[in-house]
Amino acid sequence: MPKINKYVDIDTVEREAKKDLIDRHSPFIHCAETAKKGEPFEVTVKMGNEYTHPDDFDHYIESVALYNGETLLARASYVPGTLGNVKAHNTTTFTIIPTGKKLNLVAHGYCTKHGIWESTPVTVTVAE
Repeated sequence: MPKINKYVDIDTVEREAKKDLIDRHSPFIHCAETAKKGEPFEVTVKMGNEYTHPDDFDHYIESVALYNGETLLARASYVPGTLGNVKAHNTTTFTIIPTGKKLNLVAHGYCTKHGIWESTPVTVTVAE
């Protein structure tokens, strides 16, 4: 089983290099707090909040996955150079159809050099 790195509030980290490493590898979920059952719902996952990630041929974000609890909802894969070989925020928008009473969203980002990184969970209320 691969190690999954989890986001740590970078305000609690003293070293700038450590803040950079944590932030640029962490996925951040952006979506509404409520969704309507059976209707398309957009969830955007942005890799990094304050710091950007490289898009080099040997160091890039290879994939972004979105889960509801432990159930995989969607995954997007990227080839190196997709962002033009510059430091940038890999941003992926998924459209899902909610079915239950709530969503427990978690995102994973996979860096080819630093492994799997997990977002802070986001709960979305699903209305009828």
